[in-house]
Amino acid sequence: MTESVYGESTPTKPGVGRLEGYSTWEGLDPCEDFMGPFFFMKEGNGDVKCAFVAELKHTNSAGTTHGGLLMTFADFSLFAIAQDSLNTGFGVTISLQGEFVSAGNLDDFVEARGRVIRSTRSLVFVQGEVFVGDKTLLNFSGIIKK
Repeated sequence: MTESVYGESTPTKPGVGRLEGYSTWEGLDPCEDFMGPFFFMKEGNGDVKCAFVAELKHTNSAGTTHGGLLMTFADFSLFAIAQDSLNTGFGVTISLQGEFVSAGNLDDFVEARGRVIRSTRSLVFVQGEVFVGDKTLLNFSGIIKK
């Protein structure tokens, strides 16, 4: 993988507590560092799952997980899920859609899973779901330009 102006593209920070076994790209994306922290884990079968623990800073005035935060997490997850398809190591989101299904709450262990639908020479198409337990919070799909 290549290096960005913000640091290495390899995971640099391990998760602790409920996020043990997860890693993140600390210092790679200042906005995600500020909004998160968000984490990912590559499973033995190659699938990627992402997670964060909902803190007070992640909630809206109703006390539920903020929709903008969930979309930011979906964007983070888009890249974690697509990392093996990003031959250059980096890309940019050119499209991201989300459908809000349910609300999350403070202290929820929020997860995301997804799959690469198609990878071409210059684009990666991803679909995924953000959830807490068996409750879906957000369905998302996106396109990354390599």
